[in-house]
Amino acid sequence: MTLLFLNPTRAYDETRGLIRFIGHDGLNQVLFLLPVAVFDREGATGRGKERDYLLAFDRLREHILTKARAAYQSRRRHTIELDFAAFGSSLQSLT
Repeated sequence: MTLLFLNPTRAYDETRGLIRFIGHDGLNQVLFLLPVAVFDREGATGRGKERDYLLAFDRLREHILTKARAAYQSRRRHTIELDFAAFGSSLQSLT
């Protein structure tokens, strides 16, 4: 099956410093965790950082989902934490 992102919902987890979003592979739900540190060049600091992080995610959504699909294809787990290695310098060059 193909990994789909049917629900555009994403959530900021301040405690863990990441954004959570969900993909679906058939009936299987896959939780993705994206550290917000990948957005630090966006200037998402101080007040309103949740909003800043979510807006940064939305601006780069297609690129992030492409990387998430690739990570899922190589790992096939129910929870996948994306990291800097998944993006290399490509995410920062888009910001």
